[in-house]
Amino acid sequence: MKNRKTLTALVIIIVITSAIASSTGIFSKEGPGIYEYETIRGKTVEIYGKGVYQHMTADVAIQGIAQDYITLLLAIPFLLFTLWCYRKGSLKGHFLLAGTLGYFFVTYLFYTVMGMYNYLFLLYLILMCCSFFGLLILLISVDLPTLKSKFSAKTPARIIGSFLIFNSIAIAFLWLEIIVPPLLDGTIYPDALNHYTTLIVQGLDLGLLLPLSFVSGWLLVKKEPMGYLATTVYMVFLSFLMTALTAKIIAMANHGVNVIPVVFIIPAINLITITFAVLMIKNIIRD
Repeated sequence: MKNRKTLTALVIIIVITSAIASSTGIFSKEGPGIYEYETIRGKTVEIYGKGVYQHMTADVAIQGIAQDYITLLLAIPFLLFTLWCYRKGSLKGHFLLAGTLGYFFVTYLFYTVMGMYNYLFLLYLILMCCSFFGLLILLISVDLPTLKSKFSAKTPARIIGSFLIFNSIAIAFLWLEIIVPPLLDGTIYPDALNHYTTLIVQGLDLGLLLPLSFVSGWLLVKKEPMGYLATTVYMVFLSFLMTALTAKIIAMANHGVNVIPVVFIIPAINLITITFAVLMIKNIIRD
């Protein structure tokens, strides 16, 4: 009961602050508009020039606004729904809430370290902090030794685990194709760096999220209890993240950016992640 009260308070804070942050990202329009900027490395980039993301490159700002729509219209309502399920004592609700909090944590971790400094910075910190501790409380409160017995023997562990392993390796190679060639030819700095100080997305993916995906998948293939815990939470989180990525691609296409072939690939992967998340939740037989 004590954890329920704590988590309820954390979720309420997240709902209020994320609604403010995402709404501001969507509707703020102050600023001169798009302009060109020469970076410290001598490259000319387009700066968005409007709203809270006005100092970010135009393509990244557009993606941020698209994700704000997903957060405001999908993630926040779903977070409230999963809290309601969790408070009823549902194990399925427990995992759904953990995965959704994982989405908020990763989202605002990226906003904190990648978004050019703006007046929402303190809100990003609150969101990152509350979602992290909410997720931590849910993870450490799972009875790990008995967890495997709460999943059906028909859970497609090997298929879902193999998908996470493959997905982590494929994306790792995609990012390394951006990073490694400039190191080999001596130019050092990839084009994707733009005017940012480092490759935030690639760095956090390669150093944190992709290893977590690989290990979660590997443990699930081995049918370890930790694999059931990590994969179920990760698949719910990944479903939201891929939905946000799909929205980003659509937003870029609407602004004239060539998004072929990813406009076909990413939605397909998105459907797979949602399907596998549903299967993991559905195969919890002792709720």
